[in-house]
Formats: sequence, C-alpha cells, structure tokens
Amino acid sequence: MLPAMDEERRDRAASGWWGRIASAWAVAFAGLHFYWALGGSWGLGVSAGPLAAERPGWFVAVGLWGVGLLCLVGGVLGWLLGRPWPRGLAGRVVKVLGWCVCAVLLVRGIAVEGMLLTDTAGQEIAVSPEQRLWTLLLWNLWFLIGGLVFGLAARELGRAEGQSGGVVV
Repeated sequence: MLPAMDEERRDRAASGWWGRIASAWAVAFAGLHFYWALGGSWGLGVSAGPLAAERPGWFVAVGLWGVGLLCLVGGVLGWLLGRPWPRGLAGRVVKVLGWCVCAVLLVRGIAVEGMLLTDTAGQEIAVSPEQRLWTLLLWNLWFLIGGLVFGLAARELGRAEGQSGGVVV
C-alpha cells in the first residue's frame, strides 16, 4: 500500500470517532427512554414532572417509546456519520441530516436553558426547584453535548469526503 493511501485511511478512521460517539450518545438516550417506557422511574420525575407520576398513555407512547425509537434512528445516523462511506449524494444527505440533528439538539438545549435561567415568560414557571436544577445541570447539558457531537461528526464526514476526493479506497 502506498504511504499516502495509508495516511488517508488513518485520517478517515480517526474522523469516524465523532460519529461513533454520536451513535453511542443517541443509543444511551434511547435506552433511558425505553427504561422509562417499561416502568422505570429513576430520573423521570425530574425530567417530566407530573407526567412521570400520571404516565398517561399518550406520554408513554409518544414521549417515551416514540422518542426512544427516534433516538435509535439517531444512533443509526451517528453510525453512518462515523463510516468511511457513504460518498456522493448519499454522503451529502447523511452529512445534512447530521447538521440538522446538531441544530435541533443545540437549539433545544439553549432555548430551554435560557427559559429556565431568565424566566422569559415573565411569570412563575411550574417547575420545581429540583426539576430546574436537574434540567440546568444534566438534561440540557446532555442535549448540548449531543448537538456538539453530531455537529463534529457531520464536519468530520465532510472533511474525510473532501480528503479522499470522492474516491473510496
């Protein structure tokens, strides 16, 4: 193998780490939602407030199972972002989806953080002090980290594709 080709493969393999981390992030979040959907309660009370105690059917179906499945889709996207392929149009679609997930997670994390810190509604928010603390220190941080990781994975996929000139070795 030529040294230049070996270096290119090393660069592409290294760029895949962010995609693998994004995939692990999404699968971990999916696992937490499935745990809650199956009746687990650790952390749900400070995440969902009164919905955690009531557990209405729509909340379990959409908010727990649905979000868990959506997170599994994010896990597949993260895995694709970490692969040395796809290339061409498929690679561009994967990269755009990675940037979209990045934007949604960052906007969600920043918006909720801002609302809780500034009370933008100008009225008392029906959030307990414990919920506020956990949301500020854990849940929003989780969304911000996920957004950054998906953004880095999308950026690295673009770099790896650009370095290879679209040629898969």
